[in-house]
Amino acid sequence: MEKPAPGDPLPAHRSPSPPPVVFAADFTSARQWVAGRSWAYPGGGPVNPGDDKLDHLVSDASYSRSGVFRATRRRDGYWDTGLLTTEGSEEAFTVRSGDVLEARVRLPREVGAWPAIWTWRDGDQEIDVFEYHPEHPDLLEFGNHVRGTGHYFRDTAIGPGAWVDLRTEFGARSVDWSVNGVRAFADGRGVGQGWHACLIVNLSVSAGRYHPAPAPGTTEMTYEVSSLVVRRHGRSDLDHKDH
Repeated sequence: MEKPAPGDPLPAHRSPSPPPVVFAADFTSARQWVAGRSWAYPGGGPVNPGDDKLDHLVSDASYSRSGVFRATRRRDGYWDTGLLTTEGSEEAFTVRSGDVLEARVRLPREVGAWPAIWTWRDGDQEIDVFEYHPEHPDLLEFGNHVRGTGHYFRDTAIGPGAWVDLRTEFGARSVDWSVNGVRAFADGRGVGQGWHACLIVNLSVSAGRYHPAPAPGTTEMTYEVSSLVVRRHGRSDLDHKDH
């Protein structure tokens, strides 16, 4: 290899290319996403009071399909809420061990709002990309329920109404979370080699046992996901369809 002569500029440093995108969320797509039901809820929904949620899942497109996830108060004490999942969809996309998820979200302002991006399959396989509760304005929650670990991350850039960039790498030996380009937590546990799970994006409403319920005067709340992609090292014929 030829060495540069004295005084020659050093070759530019090249950062490794990111893994290719194998899933780019189109929330309007009925092939990618199912709206208003998930087996993470008893019987597939629409309610889940045992998890301290006031959710009443709805398939109405105005609650999720624009990427703005809404919740509105009902007369019976529940809240109509937006949820999208790849579970049961035509494409049936699942996140796999080694995948990297990147998302940009706008956090809600209203106390009682409980936004999340997470995974689920066959009653388990839950990894929480993030959860947020506005009564703790500067805190995001991360969780690896597959291996029983999690973390509370605080930062001044986190707050009601703030835009936040999230990155989660579902490593076999460690799940790693980054916020706004900064490493936030590496759990050192991972998900194992064969792990895979469906994606869920939703806005829940807290019932008051673990986090405050909405104030009586609150009738609507929203959070937004402006982008969500999954990257994968080494593409295969099954990138968009898992069996």
